[in-house]
Amino acid sequence: MNATHLFAGLPVSNYDAARGWYERLLGRVPDRLPKRGEAVWQLTETSLIYVVEDPARAGSGLLTIALDGLEEQLANLADRGIPARSELLANGLRKATVQDPDGNAISFFETPVSDEPAD
Repeated sequence: MNATHLFAGLPVSNYDAARGWYERLLGRVPDRLPKRGEAVWQLTETSLIYVVEDPARAGSGLLTIALDGLEEQLANLADRGIPARSELLANGLRKATVQDPDGNAISFFETPVSDEPAD
């Protein structure tokens, strides 16, 4: 597989409440509102996430985001009133997880630094 883009969605039961929560989580309003009950945030040039009102599937989503600067993200979450649970994984990486109002789990981990020299 040669993937070029990622578009990941999380089902929510109450779109208006979820949109506000995700605006706090991501620190900004959505980049797109493609249709009623759906909001999209573009995280990188080719990575997007969206929330969509879908009460039947709400709360079962899992999303993991690799980023530069986990400590900064944890501080931002705390400033926005979003509690995070942090853990050390067996491979030595730290991961922090938050849950939206429906119980969807959004995890963050710091992109590992490669020991291999750059070309």
